[in-house]
Amino acid sequence: MSNQEALVISAAGCCSPLVAEPLPEGEAVELARVFKALSDPVRLRLLTLIGAHPGGRESGVGVCVCELTGAFEVTAPTISHHLKILREAGLIASQRRGTWVYYWLLPASLDRLATLLAAQSAPAGVP
Repeated sequence: MSNQEALVISAAGCCSPLVAEPLPEGEAVELARVFKALSDPVRLRLLTLIGAHPGGRESGVGVCVCELTGAFEVTAPTISHHLKILREAGLIASQRRGTWVYYWLLPASLDRLATLLAAQSAPAGVP
């Protein structure tokens, strides 16, 4: 099983919001890797560029890497490295088509993060 599959599978049954209960150690290690992937400005921008592209929100369609590289003042190999980190963190998936690679978001992983970070309202009478 790939890292991507493991993250998507675990995302289905996961995550109480951070303010509701402490994370188990294994889950904290896994999520730290995801947050580390997002902590780089180039990777964060890449993720948003992929998400902003119509094909980047459709599994199996994707956005061509050739459409992403022009937005940065770094080399194509550097962009590929950052995309690899996002892919290994389970945030995006990819497929090679000829000489180009296409990338798309993994919504389950993003939903997992949103659920984890969502603030829960306190019960009535609790400050």
